[in-house]
Amino acid sequence: MIGAFRRSIQFRYVTITVALSAVALVAVGGFLSFSIGNGLFQTRVEQILQESKRDSVEVQNTFSSSGATDAVSLQVLVNAVVPNLEQNAASGSRRVALLRTLNQATDQFLQSPISTTLSDADIPASLRDKVAKTDNRIIYRTETLFINGVQTPSVVVGSKINIPVAGQYELYLVYDISDVQATLDFMQSTLAVGGLIMILLLGIVAYFVTGRIVAPVARAAEVAEELALGSLDKRLPERGQDIVATLARSFNRMAQSLETQIGELSKLSKMQQRFVSDVSHELRTPLTTIKLAAEMLEARSDELDEKAKRSLDTLISQVARFESLLSDLLEMSRYDAGAVVAELESNDLKTVVKLAVAGLEPLAETLGCELRVKLPKGEVIAELDRRRIERVLRNLISNAIEHGAGKPIVIEVGQSKSAVAVTITDFGVGMSRSQMDRVFDRFWRADPARKRTTGGTGLGLAISLEDTHLHNGWLQVTSKPSQGTTFRITLPRKKDGIFTESPLPLGETLSQRRIV
Repeated sequence: MIGAFRRSIQFRYVTITVALSAVALVAVGGFLSFSIGNGLFQTRVEQILQESKRDSVEVQNTFSSSGATDAVSLQVLVNAVVPNLEQNAASGSRRVALLRTLNQATDQFLQSPISTTLSDADIPASLRDKVAKTDNRIIYRTETLFINGVQTPSVVVGSKINIPVAGQYELYLVYDISDVQATLDFMQSTLAVGGLIMILLLGIVAYFVTGRIVAPVARAAEVAEELALGSLDKRLPERGQDIVATLARSFNRMAQSLETQIGELSKLSKMQQRFVSDVSHELRTPLTTIKLAAEMLEARSDELDEKAKRSLDTLISQVARFESLLSDLLEMSRYDAGAVVAELESNDLKTVVKLAVAGLEPLAETLGCELRVKLPKGEVIAELDRRRIERVLRNLISNAIEHGAGKPIVIEVGQSKSAVAVTITDFGVGMSRSQMDRVFDRFWRADPARKRTTGGTGLGLAISLEDTHLHNGWLQVTSKPSQGTTFRITLPRKKDGIFTESPLPLGETLSQRRIV
């Protein structure tokens, strides 16, 4: 449910609409229920009070005009009160009690008649006290009484009656208002059922309305996803003149513009790749001629003076660098054209690391840098292109030597069930965050003014990244200024293998590492 609420905009807004509608209907229904219930009750009470006042006056007039003074005659009149009032009720069922006021000293004591389903205990004592102290006014109170074992909402109305010779009596009329409660219950149940039906209908209407609104947006999201995956010919249908049609037209214009620009960029990229490839090939011939001429001059260097020898040495070194640059450019052009295929074979990564280190030990000794290799016990077998991985390691190690400031370089090999890894750590100048973000860019240098000692072309790390991706691996870097840099290459053990973490750590703080 929570997942659907987060993923589906239609489900979310239908739920919100239904929830807010339910709150509104509950508020309105509660107000109507209270207002109607209060109105029904007040109307019934006013009717009861008018009837009770009339009957109370009639009873009082009956006793006042009778002229009876003996106990027998008075008792006959008293006994007739209850059946007469029970039968003459105009507002529903009514029970009657004529009770003698307490604490009176009179010569005549008459029996107090009461309806058969009513008892003295049903009349609240507080009400009796109030009636006894009130003259010429009726008093009422709502009570819940038991009638035949069933709780019944009732209105108890009391008034004082003066009986000649017999003294003060209290007339109580008990009205059953369960019909009012039944009407209120029916009304409330009707409101509740109607509210539930209304909420259901609102939910259905909201579902269809939001569906009509969300459907174009969902279609736009699908087409946008297809565009992102490369299907640049996808478009949205344009119907009508509303905001959705305007969105579709704007989206289609954007998609057309993207298709046009991407097509132009693709053509330009292909032209650029072909240009680099063609230039690299065309430069091979004059470069070979220059190299042969330099070798011939080198063979007769004894005949040259010192100044000419220095110029020849510079020429030979620059020709070698130029040749290396052409090779790297050709390699990058093959990667750009998608023409590179890895020759994967089972190899011991430790052997590859040893070969890369052995080839760079003379350079490290020249710069006073020690290469420290940490190898695990046993073989570290993985399916890899040995030539390319050795080239990656040479690039990374030579880069560490170049920027290691003469400090030791630590090369560590690790393995897990699904992957193998190598880390190359130097403790030299390091890099900032912005420099790390560009370290694999082509021809990028952290400090262009800094003198290079290894004669790099500026394409080594870019080619290393492509070689690593060719193996479906990771090439990562972490660095801190003045603390050093760590490169980590992680490769799957098997072709098309999958791994989720590297066997060797990368993220620990460089300042916490010790050189041992």
